[in-house]
Amino acid sequence: MPSSSGHALVTGASSGIGAAIAREYARRGVPLILTARRSERLELLADSLRQQVAVDTVAADLSDPQAPRQLFETIAARGLSVTHLVNNAGYGVPGRYLSSDWKTHADFLQVMVTAVAELTHLFLPAMEAGGYGRILNIASMAALTPASAGHTLYGASKAFVIHFSESLAQETRPRGVHVSALCPGMTYTEFHDVNGMRGRVSKLPKSLWLDADTVARLGIDAVERGDLRCVTGGMNRVIAGISKYLPDTIARAVVGSRSKDFRNAD
Repeated sequence: MPSSSGHALVTGASSGIGAAIAREYARRGVPLILTARRSERLELLADSLRQQVAVDTVAADLSDPQAPRQLFETIAARGLSVTHLVNNAGYGVPGRYLSSDWKTHADFLQVMVTAVAELTHLFLPAMEAGGYGRILNIASMAALTPASAGHTLYGASKAFVIHFSESLAQETRPRGVHVSALCPGMTYTEFHDVNGMRGRVSKLPKSLWLDADTVARLGIDAVERGDLRCVTGGMNRVIAGISKYLPDTIARAVVGSRSKDFRNAD
């Protein structure tokens, strides 16, 4: 019989959507393995959840190409099994493509693309062997709308996450493993503070925003159902639909005219 008795591994769990997903899994009684770069914040979150479930922590910087394998081996050495994988770790690189050096972009791609694919490749075999698994990959509305200037690799990396997730889902569903891409829009987290965009994005309509706890609940519900993709919020679903069916030239013009409200292209 399929077993769901393993742990949920959440990357980038120290804040934002990652922390909200950890809280939601704890509420549902799923033991946790939390990983992020900031060990102090990670431990604070873990301590707050240990009254509900068992929580292990592993500090890791996924921009290090060795980190995914080291994380996998550390978890295996502790005798822990992973039946729920949440590839959430991520960030943005604001500004023009040439305003950052290649090392900055290479680190970004390692976290946003390579680590997602490698962690999935490492943990998926045991899920398939056990006949049960859940993989939730955090994408973005940025992958579902036309590209604009600034944060040049962000939408591209999230488009990879969506297509990777949807293809993998069709491979793994017969083996009891659900894979979903969660596509949040504007979410109340520190993401925009880190990117220096808080002042600009705060002017956007409140109808575009959701809190991180709601996004987490919607994402986990989606992967449990086996949905290939989850776009959070009614307004975001409308925007995604319009972007899909509008002529490309019109859609690009609309996004380009408003991109300064949510992206730094300087």
